[in-house]
Amino acid sequence: MISVYALLILGFVLLIYGGNLLVDNSVAIAKKIGLSTLFIGLVLVGFGTSTPEMVTSLASVLQSSNGIAVGNVIGSNTANILLVLGVAAVIHPINVDIHSFKRDGFVLGLSTIMLICVMLYGTMNRIIGFIFALTLVLYVGYSFYTDKKNSKNTPSSEMTDTSSIKNIWFALIKAIIGIGLTCGGAYLLVENAKILALHWGISEAIIGLTIVAVGTSLPELAASIIASYKKENGVAFGNVVGSNIYNALFILGTVALVLPIQMPEEMMKNTLIMALVTSVLCLTVLTVKKVSRLMGFLFLCAYVVYIGYLF
Repeated sequence: MISVYALLILGFVLLIYGGNLLVDNSVAIAKKIGLSTLFIGLVLVGFGTSTPEMVTSLASVLQSSNGIAVGNVIGSNTANILLVLGVAAVIHPINVDIHSFKRDGFVLGLSTIMLICVMLYGTMNRIIGFIFALTLVLYVGYSFYTDKKNSKNTPSSEMTDTSSIKNIWFALIKAIIGIGLTCGGAYLLVENAKILALHWGISEAIIGLTIVAVGTSLPELAASIIASYKKENGVAFGNVVGSNIYNALFILGTVALVLPIQMPEEMMKNTLIMALVTSVLCLTVLTVKKVSRLMGFLFLCAYVVYIGYLF
């Protein structure tokens, strides 16, 4: 059991170090190429930290465990808003660029509505999967175009410098390493926590509802906590919004392209809860233009209630 505890500690170290590496280099890339930290948070950090969800959902569908594949996405999206954003906001209030959020919030809402429609339809076939994945590609392209156009932080003349371009590539490599270390740390934490839980006599059902559900959101949690601590609002907020859009559109879309997904009827309630949570986030940001400490605390309380509901 000593080795299990050692691997748990190693997992935490990798999470913290990897998250720090990811946030620092993501911000450096944004400044170098004249993009906002929100866009980098959406794409590089948000999509990168969703790697565990992608692997889990794809493996689940290949093993005919559609409930886990769909539940993983819905549960992670709910956890990202209530747990990840909640913790980040409690550490430091998150101010949001309302102009950019009108674009990103619209796509977040659209992806949620699309997911509800597929739930009602009952099947996510390859055509629907292609539409989901294509929607994400178009969104990223449009976001890049508008962000580049509206960004006040235009790239300097040294962008043409060979040394400057090398620095950007070096920062990108370090950010990708950060994603890898963060996801690796999350894997070590989850797997060894499951071993300890079983050793302590905790049932597999409870382990699945708690350790595994939160486990796939650990990279987002680590990245957002570090970004919030460093007062990088764009990265902290963009990470959550980007992850949720990516989870709904690209993960389920790509998985459906590999193998069509039968949507479990019992997931409808959880999907509606996810939609309610998403609506509250959008309305809050559009109204007060930030996620305050109080709102973060309320999100955390709501997540505790949600876990209680699952039990």
